[in-house]
Amino acid sequence: MELALSASRPIGRRILCLALPFLATDRLHRQALGRSWLSRQERPGPLVVVARVKGALRLAALDRKAANLGLRAGQPLADARAMIPGLAVAEEDAGADFLLLERLAAWAERYTPLVALDPPEGLFLDITGAAHLVGGEAAIVDDLRARLHAQGLQSAAAIADTPGAAFAAALFTDLSMVPSGEEQSMLAPLPLAALRLDGETLSALERVGLKRVGQIVDAPRAPLAARFGREMLRRLDRALGKEEEAIDPRRPAPLLIAERNFAEPVSREEDIAATLASLASRLEKSLEMRDEGGRVFELSLFRVDGAVARTPLHTSRPVRQARLVLDLFREKFAGTGLFGGDEDFDAGFGFDMIRLAVIETAPSETVQADLDGTAAAAGDLDQLIDRIGARLGSGRVGRMVARDSHIPERAEAFLTVDGEERTGDGLAFPVAEGPIDRPLRLFTQPESVEAMAAVPDGPPVWFRWRGALYRIARAEGPERIAPEWWRDTGEGFTRDYFRVEDAEGYRFWLFREGLFGGEAENPRWYVQGIFA
Repeated sequence: MELALSASRPIGRRILCLALPFLATDRLHRQALGRSWLSRQERPGPLVVVARVKGALRLAALDRKAANLGLRAGQPLADARAMIPGLAVAEEDAGADFLLLERLAAWAERYTPLVALDPPEGLFLDITGAAHLVGGEAAIVDDLRARLHAQGLQSAAAIADTPGAAFAAALFTDLSMVPSGEEQSMLAPLPLAALRLDGETLSALERVGLKRVGQIVDAPRAPLAARFGREMLRRLDRALGKEEEAIDPRRPAPLLIAERNFAEPVSREEDIAATLASLASRLEKSLEMRDEGGRVFELSLFRVDGAVARTPLHTSRPVRQARLVLDLFREKFAGTGLFGGDEDFDAGFGFDMIRLAVIETAPSETVQADLDGTAAAAGDLDQLIDRIGARLGSGRVGRMVARDSHIPERAEAFLTVDGEERTGDGLAFPVAEGPIDRPLRLFTQPESVEAMAAVPDGPPVWFRWRGALYRIARAEGPERIAPEWWRDTGEGFTRDYFRVEDAEGYRFWLFREGLFGGEAENPRWYVQGIFA
């Protein structure tokens, strides 16, 4: 299936809650037995994960077999071993569990780009407007759970209008979706734990006989808030949709998406390149309708085993031609195997989905080419910068651009392909055609030197810089540069610049800061740059 869509969302949310109640133990079983361990007829014995709480080892997580045998989270390990002598025990590794959850979130973006983490064992997916693309909401849930089962992960999932209702349906019912407007009827018979309340609040509610959501839905709110806190009512209102509950996607949604699903995984580089060209062609039409071009593209390759490879591409100017996008990705992958024929390229078991997204755009109007070829030459330079940036990295190539300042260290900036402005030693802009009166290399900031002049306003006869003494044989100047008085910062003095050459032929650009008798009693000397 191939599609091109905008990331703008229609009114009326639908949220999918994906719960992984055995994430920690499933991770350990996968490491020991492989991803297909759930398909085996003989399952491993009960396994628990323990953590030290106040000096004692307690159960932090357990697998399904251990739960069926009566063990529970928070139980002392000694009690658990008394109940099940052959219990397998592993230490908690919260970092590894969270890393797996993040990888699953990246994989879940195959269904929607709006995926939020709900640690420690869940995800929220905003599938608003996306269900029809894969056959409906029930089809999304079935496909998601089947793929996770094949990866050795047990899950529960449900769809509702609110994250709270989706969570309750996933973990406390057998429903795969809750129709809009039926949140209250679904929640009413469920235990209060379905509202994601903390253990202390649940214990307090149980002591007064409140165990079901339906018991507090129509109860007087003021006494409940006074006794159990407003957070309980806020959770209820959010689950019912009376109060908005936002989810925080781990990545911003792309502006445009084009993707293709494959009935059989593809792994040949020529097939991937052909698919990329097709997707870029579809995005080209969408960008043309918007009078825009892409500044940041992202290619996502979804592998059958759940791994996701993402490759961003930054351009120095708006691009929408499919041919240029494909050429830049070829440069991006040059030497890594993809599109380059290198044997190191590893497609695993193949890719079952390929997505090309436009992350950032900019206006791109069609320009009439001139007769002298100036516009064509500028376009060729832009393409060269983009190709070098794709090969070496967008942050390692760019161009010098002028800035609104006549102070040398602020007169230019290095603009990378991805639009980031970098500071650092750079090239100076010649002020006019002909002989270069500015050094080709400027320092980020002027460096202080010790200097001596024959007369107060004259050039130096020697200066000491970085521990070395330089005796001046020739000097030109001064070139006077006034401070930027309009900035009203109260900083800076008038500068008198000199081009000097020492006895060995080395040429420097020095300046004296401050006028004698006016701005400074003892003006200081600095070196600003060196000539080639």
